[in-house]
Formats: sequence, C-alpha cells, structure tokens
Amino acid sequence: MTRLSLAALFALSTALALPAQAFDLGAMSADEKAQFGTAVRDYLMENPEVLVEAINKLEERQQAQAAQNDKVLVQTNAQDIFDFAGDWVGGNPDGDVTMVEFIDYKCSYCKKAYQVVDEVLKKDGKIRFVVKEFPILSDQSVLAARFAVAVRQVAGDAAYEAVHNALMDLRGDITLDSLKRLAEAQKINADAVVAKMNTEEVTAVLRTNAQLAERMGIAGTPAFVVGGQLLRGYAPTETMQQIVAQERG
Repeated sequence: MTRLSLAALFALSTALALPAQAFDLGAMSADEKAQFGTAVRDYLMENPEVLVEAINKLEERQQAQAAQNDKVLVQTNAQDIFDFAGDWVGGNPDGDVTMVEFIDYKCSYCKKAYQVVDEVLKKDGKIRFVVKEFPILSDQSVLAARFAVAVRQVAGDAAYEAVHNALMDLRGDITLDSLKRLAEAQKINADAVVAKMNTEEVTAVLRTNAQLAERMGIAGTPAFVVGGQLLRGYAPTETMQQIVAQERG
C-alpha cells in the first residue's frame, strides 16, 4: 500500500469518521489529494462491505425523505384527497381511518388490490374507503371511468358500488355495448347513463382527480393514501393492515 504523509493519514481517518460536510478536501495539497485518493481506493478494495453499508444507509435516508415528502403532499392536498364530492365513499363512512385508492378498471394490479381492499374493509370494519377514478391506461379505461361516474350521478351511490364491483370483476374488453348490458343487469337506466357520460359534470370529476394525481406525483395505479401515508402501487393484505394500524397509533 502507498505510504501516506501524516497529513494524508489524518485526512483519511477524518473522512471515514466524520460526515461528508465536515471533511474539507480543498484544504489538502495536490500531492496529499492524490495519496488520499489512493488510500481510499485501497481501503475500499480491502473492505468492500463498507460500500454496501453506505449504499444501504443512503437508501434508508432517501426512503425516509421520500416518506416525509409524501406526508407533506397529503397534508397540502387533504381536502381534495379525502373530501372531494365527486368521489364515492364506501366502507364505514364514520371510520377512524380513511383509505383512498386511485383506480383504473383496466389495471391488473387494481383488480388484484380490489381483493385485498375488500378483505381489509370486511375484517376491520372501521375504515372509510374512497374511490378516485383515475383512468390512464387506455381508451377503455376512460370509457369505463366515465360510465362509473355517470352511474353515480344518474342513479346514486348504491348503483355506483354495484357497477364498480362488477367492473373490477370484469375480464376482457370494455365497450359501450358491454357497459350498457352491465347497466341493464343492475337495473340501471342505460340510456340515461350513456347520455351523461360525456357531459362536463363527468369530465370535471376525472379532471379533478387527474390534476390531484399530478400534484402528488402519482403516475400509476393502484395508488393509495391511508391516513397520512402515500403508497404507490399494490400491497398485500398484511402490509395494508400494518399501515392502517400505524395510522391509528
């Protein structure tokens, strides 16, 4: 190993012991910098586990910062997240924790999450659940979302819940004809719903949810807000239950 001057040795020990901002590399001479670089390389080659520890620590810090940033986003947009009149509210409307889900009816992970959410709501009984229509995957996604919102505006919350569940269970293409048949199967006036689908009232709901998602950096589905936490993506039942417990705590 290259022999170091006392100054370089001191610099190396200081760099390894102190935070990055406490170490002034600029105070070293060119020769000391070169020796220091060689010493650091030799040290890391002999102790590569240090790099793994450093990377893990960095990831922990980044995750903690991202979680904190998400909490600020939730607080800043709380009104539109939890109390937008255009969204359907299910579960226990008087629950002590609110779970909000951004969904797309053509999203396979949304359909998988649908089973998880259903299980969590049934087992818990004290969760207020809000659905945000957020069609982003295809034209079929938009068609289904417009249909669901129109059903709620034409026929009410119970009709929306039935249609929402049916669309989550639906496999295959979504067409206007298949949606009409779905409405008829649920004893809903299909013509009235179709006439409502492309109105400004329906568009406004989708636009508001899309703008909210953009502000919060949500670019995929499913995405959840549970209490003060933002979860981007699918999570199994146990994880969702843990998040709910954390919010209660």
